[in-house]
Amino acid sequence: MSMFGEGLDKAVQRAFTRPIPKSAGAQMRYLVKQLKGTRAVAQMLRVSQRTVERYVKGQIKKPRPDLAARLENEVTKRWQPQVRAKARERAATTGGIVIDTRARIGYTAPVGSTDDARVRHLTIALPPQYAARLFDAQQQGVGDQRLQEIAAEALKDVYFQDGGRRAGSLEEVRFTDIEHLDFDL
Repeated sequence: MSMFGEGLDKAVQRAFTRPIPKSAGAQMRYLVKQLKGTRAVAQMLRVSQRTVERYVKGQIKKPRPDLAARLENEVTKRWQPQVRAKARERAATTGGIVIDTRARIGYTAPVGSTDDARVRHLTIALPPQYAARLFDAQQQGVGDQRLQEIAAEALKDVYFQDGGRRAGSLEEVRFTDIEHLDFDL
């Protein structure tokens, strides 16, 4: 998963109203219920169907570290889909999204301006249209590079141009060498 994709997912996960199941047995039972059978869960987790049945019955309690990671990842992807959808819609229509980043940010501008990229730590509230663009692009499965470009366009509009009130001749914002990135709804 990409840095931007994971950041967007974590922001949406903070909207969950209940924590995901903690034990391997509870996680396995949840997946069996969601996928309507042990065979589908076994294929997805790359284990035998009998192993899934043992977790469901409580005969096995502690999974191997690699299986535990896959299991938690699959449960998290499917946990509270309605809450997840409402949080995305709220951010895309009214609330917007906050980006907190420490990265090298520069811009391309007309000759004679200071356009050197420098490390900046920014916490910026982005308007809903940029949240919608980020979530739509993520849903379409675009790569990290495209999500980064959308975030750079948002920073150009909100931070550098202040919604069109300054730096009108600014052409492009470069958003590279990301040290830290976090989103919040």
